[in-house]
Amino acid sequence: MGVQLEDRTTIDMFVERSKGRPRSNPYARDVQLRINKRVQRTRDKDKGMRRMEVKVPAELIKKLDDYAQEHNCSRTEVVELSIGQWFEMLENNDKFHL
Repeated sequence: MGVQLEDRTTIDMFVERSKGRPRSNPYARDVQLRINKRVQRTRDKDKGMRRMEVKVPAELIKKLDDYAQEHNCSRTEVVELSIGQWFEMLENNDKFHL
C-alpha cells in the first residue's frame, strides 16, 4: 500500500515523533503549497471562475499594476473590469468589429 504525503489518516503511523514544540501542520511546505493551490482552485471553480493564461508585454503589466495599486484592487480585478467594459462598448456600438 502506497502512502501519500497528503494522507491524513495514516500520517502518524509513518512519521517519527520529534521533540520540542509540535508543528502546526504535519506536512512539508511544498505539500502545504500543493494542497493550498488545490483548495484555491476549488474555491474559484465554486465561484464560477475559470483560469486563463495570457502573454502580454511587460509595459502593459506595469500599467496594470500601477493602476491596481492606485485604486487598491488586484490586477485580476482591473483586467476583469476592463474586459467587461470593452464588451459593453461593443454591445452599445455595433459598428465596431474586429
